[in-house]
Amino acid sequence: QVQLVESGGGSVQAGGSLRLSCVASSYIAGGYCMAWFRQAPGSEREGVARMSPGGSVIYYADSVKGRFTISRDNAKQMAYLQMNSLKPEDTAMYYCAAGLSVPNVPNLALETRRYHYWGQGTQVTVS
Repeated sequence: QVQLVESGGGSVQAGGSLRLSCVASSYIAGGYCMAWFRQAPGSEREGVARMSPGGSVIYYADSVKGRFTISRDNAKQMAYLQMNSLKPEDTAMYYCAAGLSVPNVPNLALETRRYHYWGQGTQVTVS
């Protein structure tokens, strides 16, 4: 069982930056893909970014490419999402997720059903 806790959300003006952090309760380097999802009110949860266990395979949603960067530190059991050039449409609850055996296929790597463990979320508001 892996427990995930996000932090770093907040309110920023458009064009600003935030760095989200996710700490895992258990060892995550052994095969867990780490990902960030977001969900705005009235919308489905969507995948934002995903990193393979070793960090070599990364996917981003088209809407955040060039602005967001996912990273992880397996020794610290941490995952991060650096968000730059934030836009009002980035406003959402952001969730950290961990999953085993997530395919290295762009269309599949950010499906919510591929991830077994989820954090409680951290709110990001861009005005």
